[in-house]
Amino acid sequence: MLRKESNGRYDQPDARGESYPLGSTVYPGGVNFSIFCRNGTAVDLLFFDHQEDLNPSREISLNSTNNRTYHYWHIFVKGVKPGQLYGYRIRGPHEPSKGQWYDPGKILLDPYAKAVAVPRGYNRVALAGPGKVNCPSLKSVVVDYSGYDWEGDKHLRQPFSQTVIYELHVGGFTRHPSANVGESKRGTFAGLVEKIPYLVDLGINAVELLPVFQFDAQDAPEGLVNYWGYSPISFFAPHQGYSSSGNPQDVLNEFRDMVKALHAAGIEVILDVVYNHTAEGGNSGPTFSYRGIDNSVYYLLEKDDCSYLNFSGCGNTINANQSIVRRMILDSLHFWVTEMHVDGFRFDLASILSRDENGEPLQNAPILWDIESDPVLAGVKLIAEAWDAAGLYQVGIFIGDSWKEWNGKFRDDVRRFLRGDEGTLSHMVTRLIGSPDMYGHEEREPEQSINFVTCHDGFTLNDLVTYNQKHNEQNKEGNRDGNNENLSWNCGVEGETDDPAISALRKRQIRNFFAITLLSIGAPMIGMGDEVRRTQHGNNNAYCQDNETSWFDWNLAQKHGDIFRFVKFLIQSRLQRDMALLPFSMSLNQLLKSAEIRWHGVRLNQPDWSDNSHTISFTVGSMSGETKTHYLVNAFNESLVFELPVLDADKHWRRWIDTSLESPNDICLWNQASPVESREYHVPAHTIVVLVNVP
Repeated sequence: MLRKESNGRYDQPDARGESYPLGSTVYPGGVNFSIFCRNGTAVDLLFFDHQEDLNPSREISLNSTNNRTYHYWHIFVKGVKPGQLYGYRIRGPHEPSKGQWYDPGKILLDPYAKAVAVPRGYNRVALAGPGKVNCPSLKSVVVDYSGYDWEGDKHLRQPFSQTVIYELHVGGFTRHPSANVGESKRGTFAGLVEKIPYLVDLGINAVELLPVFQFDAQDAPEGLVNYWGYSPISFFAPHQGYSSSGNPQDVLNEFRDMVKALHAAGIEVILDVVYNHTAEGGNSGPTFSYRGIDNSVYYLLEKDDCSYLNFSGCGNTINANQSIVRRMILDSLHFWVTEMHVDGFRFDLASILSRDENGEPLQNAPILWDIESDPVLAGVKLIAEAWDAAGLYQVGIFIGDSWKEWNGKFRDDVRRFLRGDEGTLSHMVTRLIGSPDMYGHEEREPEQSINFVTCHDGFTLNDLVTYNQKHNEQNKEGNRDGNNENLSWNCGVEGETDDPAISALRKRQIRNFFAITLLSIGAPMIGMGDEVRRTQHGNNNAYCQDNETSWFDWNLAQKHGDIFRFVKFLIQSRLQRDMALLPFSMSLNQLLKSAEIRWHGVRLNQPDWSDNSHTISFTVGSMSGETKTHYLVNAFNESLVFELPVLDADKHWRRWIDTSLESPNDICLWNQASPVESREYHVPAHTIVVLVNVP
């Protein structure tokens, strides 16, 4: 074993190398290389001088006696320095029907590499066939990530009760020409840093970044690119395409510079991580790492013919509960937390991680409990997309005490209610008060529910009120891709319109969606650009649109500054705890038992819970009884007059929010709220009103 020195590093290995740490580890005199391979018969370490090289400049055959410990192949190579490009050639049986895909013609990435070089001539299709290819392969890069000056940076450890999440695409956030960042910084981690003042002004305090692990941009229809990044190549390397320098070694520090700058601004960093599949796809996909190292270890396979089980919808499924793969996932999470100072993770299709090696759901999946109980991850935000592409749906029943969940039912029920669907009122109210039907039985904080109505996948908020049908023709799949049922309402006209009445209604609906999302019990999440009405022109599956369809158009910040202001004021009020819907310092169960909520309809104390009801009114009293808020919700297509509760003689209701009004009357600071003299309030169709009474 390696002996640890007083400075925390390890003694330099001898020429045979050591099995630990996995990957490439830099020492003063050279580099130790270690890779797991159980079923391969021979392993060669390859060095390259340039990214575009087809052939290695040096090959080292690892001796199965001296350079193998258990299933770990290792060697220490003197004189190798950071920046060295390398890969592996592994020989073994090529018997796909038995789960083995060894191919000495393929140059393989190190699964633990901290940087990946993508040559200009890389071709995904060429790597799919057997044998040697005549195009440059992806290459791993030796990096020394020690010695970075964090300048005292620490994890912010903000509780979910004080968190407002902003889902953000690193590339799309600053790639538009209107972003006004340097040309080399557009679409990069460094470009995001320049837009931190915008995020601070909006008031959000956590960014959830779409995948930033190295991904295969070519995993898309011909002529398009994989823009979202849900096509991982490595679980350790930041995506080279998000580096402003283009140097694979620089991307780690540029990512860390971004994290440090966000932390200095009070903003946490949550990564959207994809541990459920890889970009190698199904049987016809390319071989660039896991498939050629130990296919039957890394992937779930059918018993009869060893084809890939596909619970991800992307061709393969990671064998997450296999011990080697479990360790890799944990090591990856540890790396991003300890070395990159990431504050949390949102797990894409997290329910896949609960499947065993036969694909069957486990009640207590080892990898999920590993993550749940790991001391390095204690205090780290863990968010599950608690379903998969094969129908496993675990929202409300995901295991553990630390996991929060994307609440897909919140999204759907709020959409249906504001669209005016029958029989949706009680469901919407349940989502508003923290989804007690799903979470009330558990003694957890109310923020177990991540509340959202839009995300990267589907319509933007602007498009949700502008289109009834998806318009995905740009994706080159005959408009067959994407969800066919978006629970959207175009307010009377499909697409853009100059009709002032429809335009006003759409704006009102946008305010309604934001009001419900940011006032409900739970942790709110909003999508990039929704606060300025970013549009994808009806494309609800823009995963392959790395262009102005998906990019943040910064001209919208001025054009729709009224919506930005509305959202900003809502966030500001939410984060001032006395202005939220209810106190957030207790569990959902305790909160619902002790809070004072009185339900009404258009008449006081007469709520209408029938299937054809589209209105609700309720009064919420603070725990101290000193502050009250009164909510009037009218999703009906006609105006209604609501009775207001009577206050003490020296007190008045004051109008805080009225989504039917234009800015700046749609929302204000509480101390600037206008008094309501009448005992009734006229609520226009499709409008939410919030009145306040404060000491």
